[in-house]
Amino acid sequence: MAARDYGQYDGIAQALELVGERWALLIVRDLLVGPRRYGELAAGLPRIPSNILATRLKELQAAGVLRRVPHSRVLVYELTAYGRELEPVVLALGAWGFKALGDPREEQIVTPDSMTMALRTAFRPQVAADLPATAYAARLGPAELLIRVDGSTLDVTRGDGPADLAFAAGPALRRVISGELAPERAIATGVVEVLRGRGELLGRFASTFHLAAQPGRLHLLRAVRQAPPPPAGGPPPRPAWSPDARGTGTGPARPGDAGQGCGAPDGQVRRSARA
Repeated sequence: MAARDYGQYDGIAQALELVGERWALLIVRDLLVGPRRYGELAAGLPRIPSNILATRLKELQAAGVLRRVPHSRVLVYELTAYGRELEPVVLALGAWGFKALGDPREEQIVTPDSMTMALRTAFRPQVAADLPATAYAARLGPAELLIRVDGSTLDVTRGDGPADLAFAAGPALRRVISGELAPERAIATGVVEVLRGRGELLGRFASTFHLAAQPGRLHLLRAVRQAPPPPAGGPPPRPAWSPDARGTGTGPARPGDAGQGCGAPDGQVRRSARA
């Protein structure tokens, strides 16, 4: 079924052949929230071409990851038991990607399902178990979520409802979840707007939902994004943090060492042949 055959007899290669094609894991991510109709999946992934969505759904169905079932007189897609086994993988991948998450680009969006999975990723049941049951109503861009925490149990649903704290925030909520921005400072600076309820409960929210950032990685990404354009007719400038051929980052750049110390062998930088 795989469009890409790695020619490797290995579990990781097999997994990538099943769910490694573009958009496949995002479809799985959204279905981990719950069954979805075709139109709902398309709305949650607005940049996926309809033919690609149809193809991915057929591939994932053939692989036994999802199935089509009738639900309230309509057909929906849902994960099989085999597909639901991907949840810890998706959550771990989300936590890993969070470390490199900078400010959003203008065209990037947040959806209710993506935010629901982000909250599941950041949820710390061992911390929540020692805190009083709390309900949060969060307006996160276009996503309105009701977040109920009761001991080590998390329940996230769409919409509004009775809550101990209702707040609105944008992508900068990431800084509260990472611990880079204190909850009281987030409220004082307008990063988080308290709509109703007790604003001090944002501190409880930040304790319950936490993912560690990786400052060194974020600095590196910012340096790459802010680097000046290369001079006309010359090679691009090497930033101060670039490693030398020994990977130590202390020596001058030498021709042919662009990939050294970065995981690319023999001084080569590998680029994907596909978008």
